[in-house]
Amino acid sequence: MFHKILIANRGEIALRVLRAAKELGIQTVAVHSTADAEAMHVRLADESVCIGPPPSRDSYLNIHQIVAACEITGADAVHPGYGFLSENAKFADILDAHNITFIGPRADHIRVMGDKIEAKRTAKRLGIPVVPGSDGAVTEDAEAKRIAAEIGYPVIIKASAGGGGRGMKVARNEDDIDVALATARSEAGAAFGDDAVYIEKYLEKPRHIEVQVVGDGDGRAVHLGERDCSLQRRHQKVWEEANSPALNAADRSRIGMTVANAMADLKYAGAGTIEFLYENGEFYFIEMNTRLQVEHPVTEAITGIDLVHEQIRVASGAGLSVEQKDVQFNGHAIECRINAEDPKTFAPSPGTVSHFHTPGGLGVRVDSAVFSGYKIPPYYDSLIGKLIVHGSNRVECMMRLRRALGEFVVDGIKTTLPLFQDLVNSRDIANGDYDIHWLEKYLAKADT
Repeated sequence: MFHKILIANRGEIALRVLRAAKELGIQTVAVHSTADAEAMHVRLADESVCIGPPPSRDSYLNIHQIVAACEITGADAVHPGYGFLSENAKFADILDAHNITFIGPRADHIRVMGDKIEAKRTAKRLGIPVVPGSDGAVTEDAEAKRIAAEIGYPVIIKASAGGGGRGMKVARNEDDIDVALATARSEAGAAFGDDAVYIEKYLEKPRHIEVQVVGDGDGRAVHLGERDCSLQRRHQKVWEEANSPALNAADRSRIGMTVANAMADLKYAGAGTIEFLYENGEFYFIEMNTRLQVEHPVTEAITGIDLVHEQIRVASGAGLSVEQKDVQFNGHAIECRINAEDPKTFAPSPGTVSHFHTPGGLGVRVDSAVFSGYKIPPYYDSLIGKLIVHGSNRVECMMRLRRALGEFVVDGIKTTLPLFQDLVNSRDIANGDYDIHWLEKYLAKADT
């Protein structure tokens, strides 16, 4: 096992990793920008190192400073959390060159899955079902129209290096192709420095289903079930639950074992998530995230398996603590992402939190690094906490969530708590009857 882990992140995920490391008896190092000098993970870590000024490029994305912090403190491993450098293959390579373990997959797997075109090819080769579309990048209008005619309209044009909804355009007929292709390429180039795009069949009312997997890097992998992440705003997840209300046990086992077998064949190491669109009983691969997900707590709630512990075990060479036969799914869990944003306009709301009170009771978990008096800086993602609720079934979970939301207090800033208080009372949500477009339509109606 490791002697000392440096946590190359901030906020609630840095605190989450720190707690897991301490439970395993491992010393921790927090890195922070000048804006985060008083952050909770900095206060609780065994050591801390300031790595630069507030902008992420000068601190949390500064590989040189992070490696230097490892050398100064004697850290023998780095956990990247999610975001920032968590899916940066160059970072993993540099750590390896300095004999520091990257707590995550191998750099070549990060590279493959980070390129959406290559990821789709790899998924297809491994037996994972994919969305019909182009085999590679598309550059010419004529080629795009030919492919679209073959797979049928509507189609979606996506940035190969994209994410977060940028570089994505829908074409509903041949007349839309020219503008959609040019716009997607322009957005992709501006956002990611790579204007390569590809075409896929556009599904009208799919759900977003993702399968959690953990591999040992030596040809063994287990799946921990699926999460339903269909409630999204601008392609950003808002509410996640496990298991999905749309799947039955047979669907769950079928897609779970498909993913687990594929990751075993790939000799994937650590935690990863395979994301699918799901419509009319069929799964279609869209991407793989080679890291811990924001929504990992709902999987932990229904399986009782600590994903960060598993990441650390695998990276240290100890292997997985469970086999597939050990994985049991118990009850239902829902996570609400609480952001420091105006619940109507979603404009960021940084500032000082004058009072912070989290709900409690059986089956209630809050992952947050916020405290009363904490100053939320304007430089980073607006996520300030995650409310995770677990119940013996979905009905009990929804009732418990409604109660917990009523107890949650964050004063001094605006948050998205009122949005969730509305959603938990929606008939469609109660019935589990929603798709990836539902929330956008709901919010549009609320504005009229």
